[in-house]
Amino acid sequence: MSIPPHTISLADADATAALGARIAPLLRAGETVLLYGPLGMGKSTLARGLIRSLTRPDEDVPSPTFTLVQFYEPRSPGMGPPIAHFDLYRLTRPEEAFEIGLDEALDEGCALIEWPERLGEDPSAYLGADRLIVTLSEADGDTRLATVSGVGAWETKLKDLHD
Repeated sequence: MSIPPHTISLADADATAALGARIAPLLRAGETVLLYGPLGMGKSTLARGLIRSLTRPDEDVPSPTFTLVQFYEPRSPGMGPPIAHFDLYRLTRPEEAFEIGLDEALDEGCALIEWPERLGEDPSAYLGADRLIVTLSEADGDTRLATVSGVGAWETKLKDLHD
């Protein structure tokens, strides 16, 4: 049963991080979370909430803007897969994603990708079959909107993210 995309209102940065924490326990090895949205919309905040939920609440989660990727292990066995946090903003060619380890990350765990549009028109050529797509946009004031949709296993997992 496919769940249509839906929109979640995010009142502030805490709500954005909380959405990341709600996504975390649903992740399985080989899956990808794609974060779309302009600068300043909260992609890194959502990523930080997701990663801290899998690792520990005080995990240092810098934006991988300059390193391009950061790797994290779950807090304990059974807490979820290892996760690689990619920021593809600085890529000049989609193929560079392989040079920084995207395929290995998906073989061993899951990937969280900011700026997935850098993978070109069809990111499925570089990613596994199971993907959650989160598009962050501005609403009023500090409020953001997260439009979520899924491919593969995430088509049915979306029901677990409903408010």
